[in-house]
Amino acid sequence: MSANLEAKKALVEEIKDKLSKSKSVTFVDYNALTVAEDTEMRRLFKKNGAEYKVYKNKLLLLALSELGIQGAEKYLHGTTAVAFSYDDEVSGAKIVCETAEKSKKLTVKFGLLNGNFVESKEIEELAKLPSKEVLIAKLLGTLNAPISALARVLIAPVTGLARALNEVAKQKA
Repeated sequence: MSANLEAKKALVEEIKDKLSKSKSVTFVDYNALTVAEDTEMRRLFKKNGAEYKVYKNKLLLLALSELGIQGAEKYLHGTTAVAFSYDDEVSGAKIVCETAEKSKKLTVKFGLLNGNFVESKEIEELAKLPSKEVLIAKLLGTLNAPISALARVLIAPVTGLARALNEVAKQKA
């Protein structure tokens, strides 16, 4: 019994470590997911700097309470899997929500965002955000727009002069 207790304590520490390292965490009910769908989802998680694990609800509750996170008690029943997002806040939630939409077999229970408890609707909204690369591209486009407009304004007189000279040359020819 002591070895079993030590193994459970080690699992609780592992969960606490993963929760602490994660930028966002999504808790899902995975009851009807097939092995193929699960394998594909795990591949996507690994590719995007996230991790998908299944833990017992009691161990999750213990780890969450030791970290001072309240509110999960009413959600942790049935089958529970956890998506840990290490690189950014969006990737894990996006993979879970896309898989849930495709398969109709996953449901988001709740989540953690930077260590704070959030409801499933907030996780679904988080999943709708564009990726980090898209947001950076939009920001750069926005920053580049005034410079491009200034360049067009500054070159307009020269362009107008060139067009006028071209028309005069055509009339003389």
